[in-house]
Amino acid sequence: MTPTVLILGAGSDMAVAIAREYARAGYAVQLAARNPSQLHPLQQDIAIRHNVPVTLHAFDALDFSSHRAFYDGLPQRPDVVICVFGYLGDQAKGQRDWNEAARILHTNYTGAVSILNVAAEEMDARKSGMIIGISSVAGERGRMSNYLYGSAKAGFTAYLSGLRNRLFHTGVHVMSVQPGFVYTRMTENLTLPPLLTARPEQVAKDIFQAAGKKKNVLYTRWFWRYIMLIIRNIPEFIFKKLKL
Repeated sequence: MTPTVLILGAGSDMAVAIAREYARAGYAVQLAARNPSQLHPLQQDIAIRHNVPVTLHAFDALDFSSHRAFYDGLPQRPDVVICVFGYLGDQAKGQRDWNEAARILHTNYTGAVSILNVAAEEMDARKSGMIIGISSVAGERGRMSNYLYGSAKAGFTAYLSGLRNRLFHTGVHVMSVQPGFVYTRMTENLTLPPLLTARPEQVAKDIFQAAGKKKNVLYTRWFWRYIMLIIRNIPEFIFKKLKL
């Protein structure tokens, strides 16, 4: 039987690269996004290029009450669920505008927890499956430039860790992905250091390979594990003086 992957937040650059990577490996692909009609060209391209079934599904990360019906309505239970959606937002605006702050927090944490709780319950019952959550190295230490986003990702990383601990006992694997800088539409207005910034296709390959090895935590690219080790160990009395 053809394995199936569900991509949550399928409209992002990273999600598109991940969908292509899984399709290349023979997975049927379920693309879920707020505006699935915009994904028709991607659907047709993947289906023709890789000769796999590709379906489109309406999914709103912030419509929490719809998540169970969305998951129950999928034509096939996914073997792999990948939570890709996120919202970097505007830190300065979020400091003075609760609506912006709430959108950052709920998109990156509450919405992810809501849908993954549903997926986890179903996988737990059948005792198989894999959940992959795309968090961020931004969650490993709060910085003045993006602590709203970072705090939500910190919560998501802790959630994935606890979920991994819980589901291990029923044969369901949970992998946390900690990307560093990635060239995407979400970061196009940022000045990123070229040597430290990955392409979505590189990240997608790392995720697919790490999932095959059932890694618990993936830093992508690999050097971010060591960069964050240094950043986490800067004493607070020094760190708080930095403008990061």
